[in-house]
Amino acid sequence: MLKLSSAWSATRILLLLCTFRVIPLPGADVTVDVTVIYQGWYGVLRTGTFPLDDVTWQYPPGAALAVLAPGLLPFLSYTAAFIVLCLAADALVTWLLARRGLRAAWYWVWAVPLIGPTAYARYDIFVAAVAVAALLQPRLRGPLIALGAVLKVWPALLLAGVRNRMVWLSTAATGALLLLLFAVAMPGSLAFLTFQRDRGTEVESLGALPLHFARAFGWWKGEVKLNYGSVEFLGPWVETISALSLGLTAVAFGWLLVWRLRARIVAGDERVVFDAAFTAVLLFTITSRVISPQYLVWLVALAAVCLTLADSRMVKVTRILLVATAFTQLEFPTYFSEIVESEWTGILLIVVRNALLVWATVAAGRVLWAASKELPAGEPELAAGARTEEGVPAAR
Repeated sequence: MLKLSSAWSATRILLLLCTFRVIPLPGADVTVDVTVIYQGWYGVLRTGTFPLDDVTWQYPPGAALAVLAPGLLPFLSYTAAFIVLCLAADALVTWLLARRGLRAAWYWVWAVPLIGPTAYARYDIFVAAVAVAALLQPRLRGPLIALGAVLKVWPALLLAGVRNRMVWLSTAATGALLLLLFAVAMPGSLAFLTFQRDRGTEVESLGALPLHFARAFGWWKGEVKLNYGSVEFLGPWVETISALSLGLTAVAFGWLLVWRLRARIVAGDERVVFDAAFTAVLLFTITSRVISPQYLVWLVALAAVCLTLADSRMVKVTRILLVATAFTQLEFPTYFSEIVESEWTGILLIVVRNALLVWATVAAGRVLWAASKELPAGEPELAAGARTEEGVPAAR
């Protein structure tokens, strides 16, 4: 544990120095989202309303909690307070993982610096902390999944491998209560639902690859610009590619549904819950119109949770993801300008990073599908809703 604490401290000091640009890294300043966008929202949210006229506000109402959180540290500037809170969330995740297994904690300790300053310059690490707590604290799983979903939607996918009826009910009840409280307390809590209608295809996504190649060869005459808070392709073919991405997301959801109906789950086997959550988030990441670098924070957090189990089946997948994480820091912020201009260096980085994410997703899907069809010798099959993940009879 001493070695782990020392490694965490050393890597986080280095990460803080890079985030505050005491040690400047090549590429853009990644804290601009905090210093400009988040701080601007902070001023609006403090008045008791959501940013109703800002199309870059594309988050569920719980995101207001993350944006307002730096107000808890009034003796610091907004940016400094936000980064300190990110550090605290990082420490919480490390502690939760270390309680279950040092291998998982070591994975997280090395993965976060590979993401780089972006990990501390977006609020995704707060959401990752809630997701990790939800998976590792079964008795609080439902309410914590609901809180995570109200913060940034994707934690709802943690339910993919959960068959306990009470977890589903507590998630739904807590989520509904939180949404109601926001709707009553602050006008415009659901305005974000209308702010993505005209989105393009983000330059780092899987769907952006054909546009990058076409643009590099002079075959595409659209434009690349900041749109809805991210740099996107706008113009010919984009609408078709975006529709295809949405179609692939539907296919991913269909695959998960088929898996869920066919899966044979053993009472007390948390591997299914962890593996299904990890696989579901991988699927919805690679099929999204947007793959922002901070999405890797979600993925490495869930990968680390899988590694808390000594017999984890996702070891190979987590290693692939770790390599993809390193390439993500190279593509943003280091060579992001080359990506925006569709230069060959940038295109190559995106190809490699996205290929690794696809490889990890396919590998995770194969593991999940194969493992859930077979029962260990002597183990009873778990009927849907019959038992909890801990093997305790569920309430009827």
